[in-house]
Amino acid sequence: MSTERTPIDWRAAGIETELGWSLQAMYAGFSRTAAGAVAGVPGGARGYQVLVAVTTEPPTSQLALGQRLGIDKNAMTSVVDALEARGLAARRPDPQDRRKSQVIATDDGRALLATARISLRTVEATLMRDLSADEQTQLRHLLARVALGAGDTEACTT
Repeated sequence: MSTERTPIDWRAAGIETELGWSLQAMYAGFSRTAAGAVAGVPGGARGYQVLVAVTTEPPTSQLALGQRLGIDKNAMTSVVDALEARGLAARRPDPQDRRKSQVIATDDGRALLATARISLRTVEATLMRDLSADEQTQLRHLLARVALGAGDTEACTT
Protein backbone atom coordinates (compact mmCIF):
# COMPACT_ATOMS: atom_id res chain seq x y z
CA MET A 1 0.00 0.00 0.00
CA SER A 2 1.34 3.43 -0.83
CA THR A 3 0.61 6.54 1.12
CA GLU A 4 -2.24 8.84 0.30
CA ARG A 5 -1.26 11.24 -2.50
CA THR A 6 -3.02 14.34 -1.22
CA PRO A 7 -4.40 14.61 2.29
CA ILE A 8 -8.13 15.19 2.19
CA ASP A 9 -9.54 17.80 4.52
CA TRP A 10 -13.00 16.34 5.03
CA ARG A 11 -14.11 19.34 7.10
CA ALA A 12 -13.44 21.75 4.23
CA ALA A 13 -16.05 19.94 2.11
CA GLY A 14 -13.96 20.36 -1.05
CA ILE A 15 -14.66 18.66 -4.38
CA GLU A 16 -12.82 15.48 -3.36
CA THR A 17 -15.44 14.95 -0.64
CA GLU A 18 -18.24 14.77 -3.23
CA LEU A 19 -19.33 11.24 -4.14
CA GLY A 20 -20.17 12.20 -7.73
CA TRP A 21 -16.73 13.69 -8.33
CA SER A 22 -15.01 10.65 -6.79
CA LEU A 23 -17.04 8.19 -8.85
CA GLN A 24 -16.44 10.15 -12.06
CA ALA A 25 -12.68 10.46 -11.41
CA MET A 26 -12.41 6.77 -10.57
CA TYR A 27 -14.44 5.75 -13.63
CA ALA A 28 -12.40 8.01 -15.92
CA GLY A 29 -9.16 6.47 -14.66
CA PHE A 30 -10.60 2.98 -14.96
CA SER A 31 -11.97 3.44 -18.49
CA ARG A 32 -8.72 4.93 -19.79
CA THR A 33 -6.77 1.86 -18.74
CA ALA A 34 -9.35 -0.94 -18.77
CA ALA A 35 -10.06 -0.63 -22.49
CA GLY A 36 -6.64 -2.10 -23.25
CA ALA A 37 -7.18 -4.98 -20.83
CA VAL A 38 -10.31 -6.12 -22.66
CA ALA A 39 -9.29 -5.05 -26.17
CA GLY A 40 -9.03 -8.68 -27.27
CA VAL A 41 -12.65 -9.36 -26.37
CA PRO A 42 -15.13 -8.63 -29.17
CA GLY A 43 -17.35 -5.82 -27.98
CA GLY A 44 -14.72 -4.61 -25.49
CA ALA A 45 -16.08 -3.98 -22.01
CA ARG A 46 -19.59 -5.07 -23.00
CA GLY A 47 -18.29 -8.31 -24.46
CA TYR A 48 -16.29 -8.89 -21.31
CA GLN A 49 -19.38 -8.32 -19.15
CA VAL A 50 -21.39 -10.74 -21.28
CA LEU A 51 -18.70 -13.43 -20.92
CA VAL A 52 -18.55 -12.90 -17.15
CA ALA A 53 -22.34 -13.18 -16.84
CA VAL A 54 -22.73 -16.26 -19.04
CA THR A 55 -19.95 -18.10 -17.23
CA THR A 56 -21.09 -17.28 -13.69
CA GLU A 57 -24.88 -17.12 -13.80
CA PRO A 58 -27.60 -19.58 -14.84
CA PRO A 59 -28.49 -19.37 -18.54
CA THR A 60 -31.09 -16.77 -19.39
CA SER A 61 -32.54 -15.21 -22.50
CA GLN A 62 -30.42 -12.80 -24.50
CA LEU A 63 -32.97 -10.06 -23.77
CA ALA A 64 -32.93 -10.69 -20.01
CA LEU A 65 -29.13 -10.79 -20.05
CA GLY A 66 -28.98 -7.43 -21.82
CA GLN A 67 -31.41 -5.94 -19.30
CA ARG A 68 -29.35 -7.30 -16.40
CA LEU A 69 -26.17 -5.78 -17.83
CA GLY A 70 -27.77 -2.51 -18.91
CA ILE A 71 -27.08 -3.15 -22.60
CA ASP A 72 -29.88 -2.21 -25.01
CA LYS A 73 -31.15 -5.00 -27.25
CA ASN A 74 -29.55 -3.71 -30.47
CA ALA A 75 -26.13 -3.35 -28.87
CA MET A 76 -26.58 -6.71 -27.14
CA THR A 77 -27.30 -8.39 -30.47
CA SER A 78 -24.14 -6.87 -31.95
CA VAL A 79 -22.01 -7.95 -28.99
CA VAL A 80 -23.33 -11.51 -29.03
CA ASP A 81 -22.95 -11.66 -32.83
CA ALA A 82 -19.30 -10.62 -32.46
CA LEU A 83 -18.64 -13.13 -29.67
CA GLU A 84 -20.34 -15.86 -31.68
CA ALA A 85 -18.38 -15.01 -34.85
CA ARG A 86 -15.13 -15.55 -32.93
CA GLY A 87 -16.37 -18.83 -31.42
CA LEU A 88 -16.41 -17.38 -27.88
CA ALA A 89 -20.14 -17.73 -27.27
CA ALA A 90 -23.08 -19.54 -28.81
CA ARG A 91 -26.81 -19.09 -28.86
CA ARG A 92 -29.00 -22.03 -28.02
CA PRO A 93 -32.76 -22.33 -27.83
CA ASP A 94 -34.20 -21.80 -24.36
CA PRO A 95 -35.54 -25.22 -23.27
CA GLN A 96 -38.53 -23.50 -21.61
CA ASP A 97 -39.40 -21.29 -24.59
CA ARG A 98 -37.76 -22.18 -27.90
CA ARG A 99 -38.65 -18.76 -29.33
CA LYS A 100 -35.99 -17.29 -27.05
CA SER A 101 -32.28 -17.94 -27.23
CA GLN A 102 -29.84 -18.28 -24.40
CA VAL A 103 -26.22 -17.18 -24.68
CA ILE A 104 -23.61 -19.62 -23.43
CA ALA A 105 -19.83 -19.37 -23.34
CA THR A 106 -17.69 -21.79 -25.31
CA ASP A 107 -14.42 -23.22 -24.02
CA ASP A 108 -12.58 -20.59 -26.09
CA GLY A 109 -14.76 -17.89 -24.51
CA ARG A 110 -13.90 -19.15 -21.03
CA ALA A 111 -10.19 -19.17 -21.89
CA LEU A 112 -10.29 -15.63 -23.28
CA LEU A 113 -12.23 -14.46 -20.23
CA ALA A 114 -9.59 -15.91 -17.90
CA THR A 115 -6.85 -14.02 -19.75
CA ALA A 116 -8.83 -10.77 -19.87
CA ARG A 117 -9.65 -11.08 -16.17
CA ILE A 118 -5.96 -11.26 -15.29
CA SER A 119 -5.27 -8.13 -17.35
CA LEU A 120 -8.23 -6.32 -15.85
CA ARG A 121 -7.21 -7.22 -12.29
CA THR A 122 -3.80 -5.68 -12.99
CA VAL A 123 -5.50 -2.46 -14.13
CA GLU A 124 -7.72 -2.48 -11.05
CA ALA A 125 -4.75 -3.06 -8.73
CA THR A 126 -2.99 -0.07 -10.27
CA LEU A 127 -6.08 2.10 -9.90
CA MET A 128 -6.52 1.10 -6.24
CA ARG A 129 -2.80 1.09 -5.39
CA ASP A 130 -3.31 3.55 -2.52
CA LEU A 131 -5.60 1.10 -0.73
CA SER A 132 -4.60 -1.96 1.29
CA ALA A 133 -5.80 -5.38 0.09
CA ASP A 134 -8.53 -5.33 2.74
CA GLU A 135 -9.62 -1.83 1.69
CA GLN A 136 -9.72 -2.92 -1.96
CA THR A 137 -11.97 -5.84 -1.04
CA GLN A 138 -14.16 -3.61 1.10
CA LEU A 139 -14.48 -1.06 -1.73
CA ARG A 140 -15.49 -3.80 -4.19
CA HIS A 141 -18.13 -5.11 -1.77
CA LEU A 142 -19.54 -1.67 -1.00
CA LEU A 143 -19.65 -0.59 -4.65
CA ALA A 144 -21.35 -3.86 -5.64
CA ARG A 145 -24.04 -3.34 -2.98
CA VAL A 146 -24.64 0.23 -4.09
CA ALA A 147 -24.67 -0.79 -7.78
CA LEU A 148 -27.25 -3.52 -7.13
CA GLY A 149 -29.57 -0.98 -5.48
CA ALA A 150 -28.94 1.84 -7.97
CA GLY A 151 -31.66 0.65 -10.33
CA ASP A 152 -34.24 1.01 -7.57
CA THR A 153 -33.66 4.73 -7.10
CA GLU A 154 -35.89 7.42 -8.54
CA ALA A 155 -34.72 10.71 -9.95
CA CYS A 156 -34.40 13.52 -7.43
CA THR A 157 -36.66 16.42 -8.28
CA THR A 158 -35.81 18.83 -5.47
